[in-house]
Order: sequence, then C-alpha cells, then structure tokens
Amino acid sequence: MNLSAKTVVVVAIGAALYGIGGLPMFGIPVFANTTLKPAMAVLALFSVMFGPLVGFLVGFIGHWVTDLFAGWGVWLTWILGSGIVGFIMGMFPSLTQRNLEKGLFPIRDFVLFVGLALAGNVIGYGCSAFLDSILYGEPEAKVYTQMAIVSAGNTILIAVVGYFILKALAKRNKQSSKLTEAS
Repeated sequence: MNLSAKTVVVVAIGAALYGIGGLPMFGIPVFANTTLKPAMAVLALFSVMFGPLVGFLVGFIGHWVTDLFAGWGVWLTWILGSGIVGFIMGMFPSLTQRNLEKGLFPIRDFVLFVGLALAGNVIGYGCSAFLDSILYGEPEAKVYTQMAIVSAGNTILIAVVGYFILKALAKRNKQSSKLTEAS
C-alpha cells in the first residue's frame, strides 16, 4: 500500500482530531467506559471527504489515541470497530457519484449518509462487542448493551452534526464551481 504525502497528512490530522476529541472530557458518559463523543462527526467528515481508506485509518488510529490518553487501557476490539465505522462511512462519495464535490446534497444522499452511519456503527461496534465477549470474556449483555447505546447515539449525533457540515460543504463546493465556470 503506497500512501501519498497528502493522504498521510490528512490521516494524521483526522486521527489527532478524532483521538483528542474522543477523550471522556469531551464526551457524554453513557455506560461502562463508554461515551458518546462529538468527535464521531470528525470521523464521519474525514471518511466522507477522503474515502474508505482514510476513514478506516482515522477511526483506527484516532480511537487508539483516545484509549491511550483516556486511562481505561487500549481496547483493540473497539479501535477496530471505529476503523470499520470510518471505512463504511467512507463509501459515501462513490455511492453518491461524488455529489458533494459537485455542490449537491439531495435528501436521498442524506438518507444514505445516515444509513451508512447506522450500518457502520452496528457492524463496526457489533464486531467489537462480539470480539470482547470471545477474546476477553466480557459479559455479552454488557458489550451488546454498549454497542446498542453507542450505535444509536453515534448515528443520531452523526446525522445532526453531519447534516449541517455536509450541507455547508455542498454549498461551498457549488460556489467554488461557479467561480471556476466564471473564470
């Protein structure tokens, strides 16, 4: 895998923002070592703007940063889950024929965005919960409750914050394309 310098910089910035923004002081505690974190909007934005590989790396590395500094230990299973969320959300540009780049953000794209957020959270953190129960002997009721709370909360957070960010991004791209056409 050969990553360009731009991709490495984007991943580093995204992972730092997601990682630091994921610390408990910036989140809402909801369950054992589980917080709803506004940083999920950062993961969604980087994934949507730069695709599945960047989304995976921002989620994976960023969650690792969170775990390193949060004080509850590094949980590779949940780190992997965040990577999967980023990867799935990163499919958005190709599934929408890159409408955002064209300055478009129709309601069907927003529905897809929310669907990808939900699917990413359920699949990603579902894998985390499953692996926690298998590898660490964590009680299934606990880890699947964590997964359900996190999946629902993250999806709502990503939908609300993401709507405004993506709407603004589409508007900026539309204005930018008009400037290019006028030149």
